Amino acid sequence: MTLDTPARPVSGPGPTREAADHTGSRGSRLLGTVTLVGVAALVVFGLVLSPADVNQGDSVRLMYIHVPAAIVAFLAFGVTAVGSVMWLVRKSTWWDLVAASSAEIGIIGTAICLVTGMVWGRPTWGAYWIWDARLTTTALLFLLFCGYLAIRRIPAEPAVRNQRAAVAGLIAFIDVPIVHYAVDWWRSLHQPATISRLDPTIEGLMLFTLMLGMVVFLLGYLWLMIHRFRIAWMEDRIDDVGLDRALDERRAEGRMPRPPTDADAVGVS
Repeated sequence: MTLDTPARPVSGPGPTREAADHTGSRGSRLLGTVTLVGVAALVVFGLVLSPADVNQGDSVRLMYIHVPAAIVAFLAFGVTAVGSVMWLVRKSTWWDLVAASSAEIGIIGTAICLVTGMVWGRPTWGAYWIWDARLTTTALLFLLFCGYLAIRRIPAEPAVRNQRAAVAGLIAFIDVPIVHYAVDWWRSLHQPATISRLDPTIEGLMLFTLMLGMVVFLLGYLWLMIHRFRIAWMEDRIDDVGLDRALDERRAEGRMPRPPTDADAVGVS
């Protein structure tokens, strides 16, 4: 699945105009359908077929959302970092829009991760929130990329805005490896990695359901990324058309003769 560039809106009947009226395509609709089927399967496996944990009970089922959401957030912010580097190197609008679109999805993933972690922490730790290293750095990651999106909203020339955002995106991404290794670097109540090793700490249906959740969330990321990028691309093209139209109007005004005044009628300069 590629982030193919959407066509510019054009007038007149036919499939070209229909394609320009929305961000969907045959490929994105197929991907969306597969994602929905995956979500349904994840619900069945996560809530019905997968067993409860011996120690955590049914609260372990939050893992099937919590962990995939965290992985998608890391992936999304990684794409933002790559897009930021590519914009600094090539000054490509395409990469800038990829970076911005992916950051928005990453923030959603981080928010899901924080909320599910808080719900899990209440029965496990006795509190919704503690200032644990993993939790604190994750909350900081959420705020950093919210700041990244805020910088993109500051009025400025496109090149200046994109450069500010690219630098901010790279600085914010520094927190991603810190979040990942926070459990190893500091004394943390958060449990260590479950599957990032050759010997996972879970098996059977629990391991399968977690893997299924990761696949479903990755498909969802791709689907959201395709549509968000296409929307951003059309918004950028609309801004360009509006700017070109305003410049054409000003040029036309400059070529128009000055209307006569009363001073011209009496010969006074």
